[in-house]
Amino acid sequence: MADSIALPQSQPLSIFRRAAQILPGLVLLASVGYAGKFLERTVATYGKAHHLALPNIEYVLWAILLGLLISNTAGLPAAFKPGVATYDFWLKAGIVLLGSRFLLGDVLKLGGISLVLVAIEITLSLLFMTALGRAFGLKPKLTTLLAVGSSICGVSAIIATKGAIDADDEDSSFAIAAILALGAIALFIFPVVGHWLGMSDQAYGLWAGLGIDNTAEVTAAGALYSDAAAKVAVLAKTARNAMIGFVVLGYALYWARKEGTEGVGNKAAFLWKKFPKFVLGFLIISAVATAHVFSKDQLTSLANLSRWAFLLTFAGVGLRTNFVEMRKQGLRPFVVGALGEVVIAVLTLGLVFGADHFLR
Repeated sequence: MADSIALPQSQPLSIFRRAAQILPGLVLLASVGYAGKFLERTVATYGKAHHLALPNIEYVLWAILLGLLISNTAGLPAAFKPGVATYDFWLKAGIVLLGSRFLLGDVLKLGGISLVLVAIEITLSLLFMTALGRAFGLKPKLTTLLAVGSSICGVSAIIATKGAIDADDEDSSFAIAAILALGAIALFIFPVVGHWLGMSDQAYGLWAGLGIDNTAEVTAAGALYSDAAAKVAVLAKTARNAMIGFVVLGYALYWARKEGTEGVGNKAAFLWKKFPKFVLGFLIISAVATAHVFSKDQLTSLANLSRWAFLLTFAGVGLRTNFVEMRKQGLRPFVVGALGEVVIAVLTLGLVFGADHFLR
């Protein structure tokens, strides 16, 4: 009898023990993430109050920087490590909820020619960044992260792919830092070039939507040009964003086959085991949202939950990243990212000018 009741009694104890183990790290993740959001708002408010044109540093980068500061100075005590390790769960939860922000129906509003340009941009960017990463001798998974971040939707694509291909924290930190830094530069350069070339609102908006990585920078770059340009830029960016699930799925299957299907008897079963189920969740949520099953308020709530999940994720990325390991890779990832961004900007500008006659 004693043995028969031991298991039910021990189960709650193990749950509480596990909760106690991860609680300190969860509190640290939430604290670092919220501090990043607080810094973003504080800098923006200060700049507005004093009429200063301060750079808009997103909470993403603040959270990572704060995490890096802690992990590379005071270090991460053992008591916090189990909770910080849960950032991978928040990553996957955030990606699933992210599907609510990508309505596939919005893509159709862009028009046939523009959608063709989006497909061309994604394909050429993936191929070029992959070739460039190999030419500079970057690690294959770091190359994959840079390629996806440059071609699809910046940080969101990087963190989604990181979880799907099981890339190192240092690789994702490098890729995120490079994409954010280069996106901030593009935010100021694109409007200047657009005015210099005398681009129409539609042409410029399409170029910004194709050539800049993160949605925040795309929206800002479009708004700096005109309201009409901002609308086109957001639509073009949405079309790119909508492809995240399919591209990440393709890379997940590629890496699963490359790393372990040789010698596996049932490859289909192996691939399903390796298949990132959260990507499937992303596609399902996106399809449900596209079918207008959710109300506007529900979509807003899901999007906010996604941002909170990513807040914990970004904090965890910084807390688990060590400069000693990152230093081994040198500046090559940033060089690859910079070269790639310049080439993609020029390439997309050429595509837009080539199609401008059909866009009018």
